[in-house]
Amino acid sequence: MPEPVIFIIGDYRSPTGPARVTRAYIEGLKKKGVPFKYLKSEKKAARFFELLFTLPGSSVTFFSGYSRQNLLGMTLSRLLKKPCIYLMHGSVEYENEINKVPDPYMARCEYRMLEKADLVLAVSKWFEGWLKDRYPEFKDKISHLTNGVDWESLGKRAAAETAAPENALISIGGGMPRKRIIRICEAIELLNSSGERELTLTVIGDKGADSERIAAYSFVKDLGMVESSRIPEILGQHRLYIQNSVFETFGLSVLEALSCGNDILISERCGCLEVLGGLGEGDLIEEPDDPKEIAAKIAGLLDKHNNPRITAATDRTLSGWDRAVEELLKICGKTVRGERY
Repeated sequence: MPEPVIFIIGDYRSPTGPARVTRAYIEGLKKKGVPFKYLKSEKKAARFFELLFTLPGSSVTFFSGYSRQNLLGMTLSRLLKKPCIYLMHGSVEYENEINKVPDPYMARCEYRMLEKADLVLAVSKWFEGWLKDRYPEFKDKISHLTNGVDWESLGKRAAAETAAPENALISIGGGMPRKRIIRICEAIELLNSSGERELTLTVIGDKGADSERIAAYSFVKDLGMVESSRIPEILGQHRLYIQNSVFETFGLSVLEALSCGNDILISERCGCLEVLGGLGEGDLIEEPDDPKEIAAKIAGLLDKHNNPRITAATDRTLSGWDRAVEELLKICGKTVRGERY
């Protein structure tokens, strides 16, 4: 049976994480030379007509990320009897709740996409489990397609030429409450108040409900939004990268930090853990809302590096984009044939 003709619908132009993933699948399918299509129009009216003309010649539609246009595409796909696959990069409803900006309309749209999709794919195994618990009514059609990692590209991003200061910590996520950077601040305050350390924390990311409280700490340097091209250099100027999220479906920043030479401290609620090897208890935050635990883990990692151990134990071939693209083709083929994945 010939390869299925996949029609990819999703943002691939912006610098966001989901767009980078969509772009990687498009580039990977081009590299393999298999037949596929992707939505190219930017204007709403043009997108509608492109959908009408492109859907009949495709075998399966692959919706990458949340978008209201997905509902139209899924409706048309069903009319034409084309199976729909929905790649979920996150939970719009839940993340809005955590970040204290609930949006009932977005939540309804997301739920309708879950209803209409023939298969729902999470971007990590951890997120798959979370989705099945959150939406048990859809558990039979929820699986996962773990994001690939462009290790070669990350590896080319040079870290600072000089050694990073031992007291310099960094986290990406700004003031979004789900990133729990405020708890990192509380942990550093505990360590600094002992008089044994003078730690600093650099924060990168957009404003959010926790921004004012984070900026109030004297040891915090809040850089706000930063061009992605500058991030590797900034990471290289710091010793330890901390991802303390209570909900992180993947977490590419962790892998970027690792490639830039940072030691890493990660919440157990990060999907990217499945692509990393060599992790130990001291590298993981069990409870992101416990500053005492975070302080103890920071102190332990400042006394001993973990970057060489984790880097050496991580299989970059198994976690690369070639693997992810092969998996996508396999999933689409089974979906077209009506087989369970």
